[in-house]
Amino acid sequence: MTGSDQQTTVGSLPETTTSTPLAPAVFTRLVWLLWVASLGALVARLRFDGAWELPGVAAVDGLTVVMWVVVTFFSGIVHSYSRRYMAGSRHETRFFTLVFAFTLVVMALVAADHLALFAAAWLAMGLLMADLIGLIRGWPQARAAASVARRYFLASSGLLAVALLTLWLATGATTVSGVVAGVDAVPQSYWLVAAGALLLAAMIQSALVPFHTWLLSSMTAPTPASALMHAGFVNAGGVLLVRFAPVAVRDPTFMLLIVVVGAVSALLGKLLKSVQTDVKGQLGCSTVGQMGFMIAQAGLGFFGAAITHLILHGFYKAYQFLASGSRVERTTPTTAGGSNGDTSTDLLVALPTAVAGGAVFALLTGKGTALDSGLLLALFVVLTTFRATREMLQHTSLPATVRYGAVPLVFLPAIAGYAAAYHLVTAALVGLPVVTAPAALTPVHGAVAAGFVLAYVAIESGVYRSSTRLYVMLSNAASPPTDTVLTSTEEYNEY
Repeated sequence: MTGSDQQTTVGSLPETTTSTPLAPAVFTRLVWLLWVASLGALVARLRFDGAWELPGVAAVDGLTVVMWVVVTFFSGIVHSYSRRYMAGSRHETRFFTLVFAFTLVVMALVAADHLALFAAAWLAMGLLMADLIGLIRGWPQARAAASVARRYFLASSGLLAVALLTLWLATGATTVSGVVAGVDAVPQSYWLVAAGALLLAAMIQSALVPFHTWLLSSMTAPTPASALMHAGFVNAGGVLLVRFAPVAVRDPTFMLLIVVVGAVSALLGKLLKSVQTDVKGQLGCSTVGQMGFMIAQAGLGFFGAAITHLILHGFYKAYQFLASGSRVERTTPTTAGGSNGDTSTDLLVALPTAVAGGAVFALLTGKGTALDSGLLLALFVVLTTFRATREMLQHTSLPATVRYGAVPLVFLPAIAGYAAAYHLVTAALVGLPVVTAPAALTPVHGAVAAGFVLAYVAIESGVYRSSTRLYVMLSNAASPPTDTVLTSTEEYNEY
């Protein structure tokens, strides 16, 4: 294959014959049926209050049905896309079996009420994802990447087991609902062990710094598996914190710690992305940053916002991975900055649009209108909008007047849509022990806000590029273990 000229041909999928594996078609239809059923459960949940449960084993509440709809939808997209992507591969049946099994395990996780069932689903979820990362067994790099991921996931499962065991010993409850109901009576020493273990388990699963190595090593996974990983699997950390929110909100200092660890990953993920040279590596670092935002939102007390963020990020990242092949191009280095307009004019358009976006978000959600942690949530919206508008202005090949006029017309309605999604998710989560718990502002919140503003100024001005030491540090931090990296095109062609 190497060195030969090939002509890409796009056609319909082959007709099903006796030699065509049944798994792709069967599992694709099943997962879309699960999505329809999950959608019906969500509608029923919004229409009729209350939760359905199998006492002591499982409980279907608002978080459950929301995550069912999201997970089955992403899985359905991955299944459908993979029918062409994996067609003819010797690993086709195994791939579809693993993806479908992963979907079922995640559905069980978000419905689990018994502590043992929750822990078992968490462990199974990690092991299945590690198998997907190492799907192509002929690649030494894939085996190494799977081994790295498996070690991290086993550590995460061990920490979760410590947390659940501690909470069980302290409360005597064997269910998640029983534990969160009795958490106020847990002795401080027991609570500290359980809360710390829960946070570490969430950080590992969501690939927060310094546990991001497994995610950056996972590029050996088939692209559809990467899409499912970045759109679904890494969200488990946020789901864990939402499910055990009463444990976290018991101590304001612990909530501040969650904000800090999330903020650090959000900023470092953005910087790590700047030194990546390949598409999937850039997307991986972006996920590290976005998961940091999700965890920080939970730490601010806005658990509904964290779930909304993971849903919208999932849609975006699934699309980015499945379309990653179209972003690969051969270019010649130039000295041009890549901007299509005047930088000062760009700032005059982007900055007011970002501030207006934050105001729209605050007006529609009520977050950021009081002197509490909601101000940081509104600041995140402002900074994210500012960065997105700058990207659009610099990399959209449209006349300047069109670009400048289109920016507010595109982004302000988008923020209004985000606010509407936030309201819908929050409405679906009604009935959970904690959905919103804003905290009073502290110097730590102020330091986090100042850190974000300074980092964005440094990035937008390009000052950070002048430090060779920073570049080397970021390059090292963004480099996965060498035995997980494919360094030759022949290695791709071989399998």
